[in-house]
Amino acid sequence: MVHEFATRWLQDVWVRLGFAVAVGLLLAVALRAVAYAVLRRMAKHHPLISDVMRRASAPMEWLMPLLTLTIALRVWPATTSSAFALLQQLLLIALLAVGTWLAVRCIGTFEGVAIRRYPMDVADNLRARRVVTQVRVLARTADVIVIVIGASIILLTIPGVRQLGASLLASAGVAGLAIGLAAKPVLSNLIAGLQIALTQPIRLDDVVIIEGEWGRIEEITGSYVVVRIWDERRLVVPLNWFIENPFQNWTRRSSQLIGTVFLMLDYRMPLAPLREELKRLCREAPEWDGRVCVLQVTDANEHAMQLRALVSSSDSGRGWDLRCHVREGLIAYVQANHPEALPRWRGELERGGHPPEQPPMPRNPAPQHSPSPEDGGPLRAHRSR
Repeated sequence: MVHEFATRWLQDVWVRLGFAVAVGLLLAVALRAVAYAVLRRMAKHHPLISDVMRRASAPMEWLMPLLTLTIALRVWPATTSSAFALLQQLLLIALLAVGTWLAVRCIGTFEGVAIRRYPMDVADNLRARRVVTQVRVLARTADVIVIVIGASIILLTIPGVRQLGASLLASAGVAGLAIGLAAKPVLSNLIAGLQIALTQPIRLDDVVIIEGEWGRIEEITGSYVVVRIWDERRLVVPLNWFIENPFQNWTRRSSQLIGTVFLMLDYRMPLAPLREELKRLCREAPEWDGRVCVLQVTDANEHAMQLRALVSSSDSGRGWDLRCHVREGLIAYVQANHPEALPRWRGELERGGHPPEQPPMPRNPAPQHSPSPEDGGPLRAHRSR
């Protein structure tokens, strides 16, 4: 009697469905408890597992129930109706989506661990910038690949979509070509990202000159690079631009730079005391790294001579401040000690092309005013720059 009642009870569709769901959920709870206990024990000795549990806890909460429900409904089907088949298909799609989500979170965990291992807030961060750039670019590329593969598998599990795809591939070659052309920018940026990660023409925090703009590499994504300009603007550049166009990288091998300061002074300026003043300014400047401090005459013409001061610094920011400090100090020194060497206008006043005759000096001469162009002769002048 009891056996007949149980058999008749289990033949009911909704009862079987509820029983399968209950078994699946109970199994999911048990597996979750065991898995978390094992992972917590392993996390005491492996910090990476602790990071994975923290970053991937949300998709793991969904993964176990969906996995056990999918297995339970396929091993013990309640009915062969289309509604039940649709439920199985939806559970499979949800399981694949959660698996893709979990893979992306795991990639982000490995990226975070690598970035923490190589901090960039140190004085010599060249190796850290190299490693962090590779990790971030490869992680973004891996995210794109995982998402594309996950979406493709989900589409292949749908019978109608799979048949539609097969028919399109068989009869619509032109459409496939058009899709390939449309996807060319995405693929080119993906390939450019791999090239940048491996060859590293740019790295995070690199100082670059792009389109005449000075800035630092602030962010590298899977499709573009964000450059922070010195005035806090942001320049967004596609990844493949760095592969196809030349640009300046001031921190490719090291951040050390040599800066220049140009001055135009008169020939009456003695160079020896000016060189001593330059050395004094460099010694007192905290931005100077002690490598280069040179003053040279780089040009001379009929008006003035051009002086170039070379000073070195550990990076471009300190180099800019050092150049401004040296320029201001040299100008102040010339103004205070050799004002006759500053650029000026020179002119000669003539009357009729000959110097004016000098009248005899009276015994008590009256004060004379300075000649001006209105007094008669042309004014010939030139400027020292």
